[in-house]
Amino acid sequence: MDILNQLIGGFAVALQPINLFWAFIGCALGTAVGVLPGIGPALTIALLLPVTAQVNPASAFIMFAGILYGALYGGSTTSILLNTPGESGSVMTAIEGNRMARKGRGAAALATAAIGSFVAGTVGTLALTFLAPAIAELAFVFGPEDYFALMVLSFTSVAVVMGRSLVRGFAALFFGLALGTIGIDTQTGQTRMVFGMLELLDGVSFTVVLVSLFAIGETFYVASRHASAPAAINPLSGGHWMTRQDWARSWKPWLRGSVIGFPIGALPAGGTEIPTFLSYALERRLSKHPEEFGHGAIEGVAGPEAANNAAAAGILVPLLTLGLPSTATAAVLLAAFQNYGLQPGPMLFATNPDLLWGLIASLYIGNLILLILNLPLVGIWVRLLLIPRHYIYGGIVVFALVGVWGLSTSWMDLALMCGLGLIGYVARVYDFPIAPVLIGLILGPQAEIQLRRALAVSQDDWSVLVGTPISASLLAIAALVLVVPPLLAYRRRQAVPGSEQPASAG
Repeated sequence: MDILNQLIGGFAVALQPINLFWAFIGCALGTAVGVLPGIGPALTIALLLPVTAQVNPASAFIMFAGILYGALYGGSTTSILLNTPGESGSVMTAIEGNRMARKGRGAAALATAAIGSFVAGTVGTLALTFLAPAIAELAFVFGPEDYFALMVLSFTSVAVVMGRSLVRGFAALFFGLALGTIGIDTQTGQTRMVFGMLELLDGVSFTVVLVSLFAIGETFYVASRHASAPAAINPLSGGHWMTRQDWARSWKPWLRGSVIGFPIGALPAGGTEIPTFLSYALERRLSKHPEEFGHGAIEGVAGPEAANNAAAAGILVPLLTLGLPSTATAAVLLAAFQNYGLQPGPMLFATNPDLLWGLIASLYIGNLILLILNLPLVGIWVRLLLIPRHYIYGGIVVFALVGVWGLSTSWMDLALMCGLGLIGYVARVYDFPIAPVLIGLILGPQAEIQLRRALAVSQDDWSVLVGTPISASLLAIAALVLVVPPLLAYRRRQAVPGSEQPASAG
């Protein structure tokens, strides 16, 4: 009952007219930020920190929460319509969502993403409200070897599931891992793969890679095939709303994505990327229509988008209970707390309950505001596809240039964007998956740090990697993910007459 009383007090704070106004501003701004490629919630909140210095802390954090959730909604819009994720957590949504849009089912894809985000966001916020202290204890259970095993599972899952062959999947993954090694080694201070360029000492920005491979690569691809492009597709030819079958195929992925997203997001270093990749892999395995994956399966939109939003609620658990940020946005929020002279942690619940419970209550309100904002706009957003392609992709290039330049004002980032954009174009032409590159870049450095920590603690005893039940179980699952699909494919080929010849590796 104490938690309910605290939550009721939080609603009393969040429902004040001024705080409702800031929640609406945050949700609208976050949606716009998510739509624009190259600009994320971390950068937006960082830019707003000086502006909100004189604003009441509760109002400021309610707006920041709206930006966080709104960016997730907005990121799904460009992922589905333009194959250009605005946020890293929307990468998996682009895979099936964009193919649905190309088939004229963009409205259904946007609707399942919006409703799934609302369902998962509400489930995640409920879990944050009642389970935060218990889940925070997992941070003390997981050791570095367990985190490393979790990341290995993510590597194998995404490399096996994405692409038409293991060779392509792992080639893309290793390219991402290579990009992640560029810069200064955090443990030894030595430079790696910088080739004497001072601009590379900080490594390759994830935003630059995301914008380059998706936005610029897709633009090059569309431009190279402009003359032979098919007639424009009516984005509403498949209907203005979800069909009964769409609802039947979406509600289970919404719930499964919520269950996957929140616990992983609540773990330090969890973030929103791992659960979206795992959700996509799970939905592909469980779907009654596996042949549709890669061609516009609605489960591939509903599950990852739900996992994305549930994980967003999860990342607030280590931040609020331990003062431990697990994503770039959480790190900026930590800086915002410190700007107000506050330190997130167990004591903050006792010293500033109105602020924290007002923030948690605002998540419920923000989810509802975003649903009300986005569902009526589905028909408007989807009509973006009626705009001539050269205008759309010309605008994408402009926003990409502005976004990348605004991050660091570095000519090196612009050069990298052009070079990686060409690589993205080649990957698009030869059907190399992009998602493994991103997961390798995001998790590669973290996996290296956790591996080295585990080995340092065990004095270079490699058996430590299977020294706990958690790590041993995760690595066993990763091995099964790697071995079982090729064996099943081999058995299917043997079962089909005339298919004895070996399949192409590429």
